[in-house]
Amino acid sequence: MKMTMKWLGVFLFCSVMLQAQTPKKAAAQKPKAKATTAATPQAGPKLADGIYTEIETPKGKMLLELYYQKTPVTVANFIALAEGTHPYVSENLKGKKFFDGLTFHRVIKDFMIQGGDPAGNGSGGPGYAFKDEITEDKFTGPGILAMANAGPKTNGSQFFITHKETSWLNGKHTIFGKIVTGQDVVNAIAQNDPMTKVTIIRKGAAAKAFDAVKVFSDYYGAIAMEEQKAEAARKAANETVLKEFMEKGQVTPSGLRYIVIQEGTGEKPLATSNVKVHYTGMLTDGKIFDSSVQRGQPIDFGLNQVIKGWTEGVQLMPEGSKYKFYIPYQLAYGDRGAGGVIPPKADLIFEVELLKINSK
Repeated sequence: MKMTMKWLGVFLFCSVMLQAQTPKKAAAQKPKAKATTAATPQAGPKLADGIYTEIETPKGKMLLELYYQKTPVTVANFIALAEGTHPYVSENLKGKKFFDGLTFHRVIKDFMIQGGDPAGNGSGGPGYAFKDEITEDKFTGPGILAMANAGPKTNGSQFFITHKETSWLNGKHTIFGKIVTGQDVVNAIAQNDPMTKVTIIRKGAAAKAFDAVKVFSDYYGAIAMEEQKAEAARKAANETVLKEFMEKGQVTPSGLRYIVIQEGTGEKPLATSNVKVHYTGMLTDGKIFDSSVQRGQPIDFGLNQVIKGWTEGVQLMPEGSKYKFYIPYQLAYGDRGAGGVIPPKADLIFEVELLKINSK
């Protein structure tokens, strides 16, 4: 059914790089002249200790500071992608400097430039997703470097750099850096302009000691173990709930299971009927994700406008009934889940009271 949930999803991205400079040969009459080193942008700013990235484009170069101490996992991910050392990318991307050659596939005037998508259209990624690292930093102006996402814990490789203040994004996207020089380049970027090279610059002992691969691997290994434990707990809870329905309930050919809590005496609705119901929706572990009962306000809707499990199940109910449904994920929100609240392939439990058939 259509639940009252907020859907998150602003897809934005970006990248960075530093081009090595060729040392200039000192003139014979000036033997003390110093050559420019390959690790420092020629005629660029004097950099404080930290980690930086330089993105080279046909429009010029951008130099950005990376917040490796505030957002270590996000910065580790960016560095490992940029340097081609990321252990969790898809097999076809392993060993490749991920950002080099990708485009800024999405540019919105007076908003941001977005890049980091190997598909070039906003739908691609590196083959994994990771958590948000929301800090006290805000989208207060131009030059903010942040991760694009499709909701909580969906970060991958796409990022964006702002043109101006975008306060409505506060708390929704991980800010992991800021522009040092090159905001004019950011402002000049047009859609599909490429990132020709992305380079990481490390200044100081702490920055040089930051092991991006280890930081991300430590996080991802730990989260994988947590997810395995959570999945085992979900399966155990699911088996317990399913046992109750098998012992006390009935099952339809589609796999929908139901227990009659209270049998009504009125007519049964049709698939095209408009009905008024009270309901409580739960995951199989008992966690409530939506409830008209808790809000104290029943809802009206057409039975042909909701998930398949609802359309089928409510038609079984005489007016005045209260049923408890076990809805397999195929009859609910499928492989994708919903709104960051319902996990992928989640079987659902609904307690539904059919208050009234508004119309057939």
